[in-house]
Amino acid sequence: MLLIHPVEEILKLFPVLLGSIVLGSSSGNPYWGLGVAGILVVVGMLRWFTTTYRVGPVHVELRRGLLQRRELSVPRARIRSVDVDRRVLHRLLGLAVLKIGTGQSTSRGDNNRFELNGIANTDVDALRAELLAGGAATPTSPDTASHPEPGAPPVVETELARFRPAWVRYAPLSATGLIGIAALVGLAFQYGIGERLSDSPTVARGVEAAEAAGLFVVAVVAVVVLLAAASVIACVRYIVLYGNLRVTDDGRMLRVGYGLLRVRHSTLDRARLRGVVLKEPLALRLAGAARLDAIMTGVAAEHGGSSLVLPSAPADEVDSVAAAVLTRNGPLRSALVAHGPGARRRRFTRALVPAAVVAAALITVPAVLGRPLPVAGAVVTAAVLVGAATALAWDRYRGLGHAVADGCLVSRQGSLDRSRVCLDSDGIIGWTVRQSFFQRRAGVATVIAATPAGSGHYEVVDMPVAEVWSLVESVTPGAGDIWARR
Repeated sequence: MLLIHPVEEILKLFPVLLGSIVLGSSSGNPYWGLGVAGILVVVGMLRWFTTTYRVGPVHVELRRGLLQRRELSVPRARIRSVDVDRRVLHRLLGLAVLKIGTGQSTSRGDNNRFELNGIANTDVDALRAELLAGGAATPTSPDTASHPEPGAPPVVETELARFRPAWVRYAPLSATGLIGIAALVGLAFQYGIGERLSDSPTVARGVEAAEAAGLFVVAVVAVVVLLAAASVIACVRYIVLYGNLRVTDDGRMLRVGYGLLRVRHSTLDRARLRGVVLKEPLALRLAGAARLDAIMTGVAAEHGGSSLVLPSAPADEVDSVAAAVLTRNGPLRSALVAHGPGARRRRFTRALVPAAVVAAALITVPAVLGRPLPVAGAVVTAAVLVGAATALAWDRYRGLGHAVADGCLVSRQGSLDRSRVCLDSDGIIGWTVRQSFFQRRAGVATVIAATPAGSGHYEVVDMPVAEVWSLVESVTPGAGDIWARR
């Protein structure tokens, strides 16, 4: 850890180090970068001397901090997940990071994140099993944690899914490549690298060639090059992040492991499983693919990590894994109830009104400036915008629906970012029915199911008001009785 901590500090504050190097080179003093790097190394080494932890019979305690001491204590009975993270340097040195989740929000930053950094690989399995077992009076020994007691039935682990190279074809269908390119360009201009490149003779010759080729040719070539580069970046990221993926189930625990350079292992307790989320963005849906997340008690979905079951993969394989996770085939793909004309009108109104405003602005603004568009161009522009808005509204309405099947609430919504949620009724702890001003005029309402699992709440959007409380009653008998009578 005396090696890992300084490297982590340098990577964490790499923009500061890069800025000091640029500042030193521009001022003629090359020692700026060396000084900042030395400070980061010292801070990283001091982290080892100021960090201690203890696994007691009731609590897990962590003490850290250099200038500001911080002591974290977690009751072992409140531990909801233990994830194993093996980064590159950790793997080379035979170490791992155990991330303990309790269901508490870590939105205030990394200071409240409970991580045991620097656990030997030989101790990981026993410690993880002991922490997930809860606060026993007698700590579990490594031998009993890794091996069942004599006479106990053997644990049979079934493989649900394994990474396949063919899945990489779905990586370019996400926006990760474009985001990565935008981040690199922004970083280059932030530290003055972009200005130096723009002043180079090579870029000047490229600009001259582009002017000679014409604007249309340049635009087409730029789009092709950008998409090709983004696709390569997305594919590399997908392989590095999800390579060696393996999902297994032993009847009590779901185990998900993935990663080539940085290896992550998540253990999902079936006793805390409350459903699944099937994510089908438009590009993935057109390619016949989807992504699967688990809804776990005490694991916030928006914080990532523990809830992932399958990354972008073929829809058939995702469906089979989802059925195995739910232990029943019916709910996730059950037929959905449409939400009626009120929801349809809202979808078309919210799509066509902005499209009409944009089309009118594109036509009137050039005319006001004295450069009106040709009649054919104006008609084509308006037709394209209105047509795209109509298709989007219709697809959003087709994707809207809900069902109650096998003790689960199933809801689906969205078009560009569609998701289907299958939530176990036993995991629902409360209901909210919400109506905005425009929803009241349309005769629809949004039903919100509250749960301590996943994102904390899941919505059934724009249901007819007359069906709201009957839905609540069918999922949680007695919850909507008095409201239904009123």
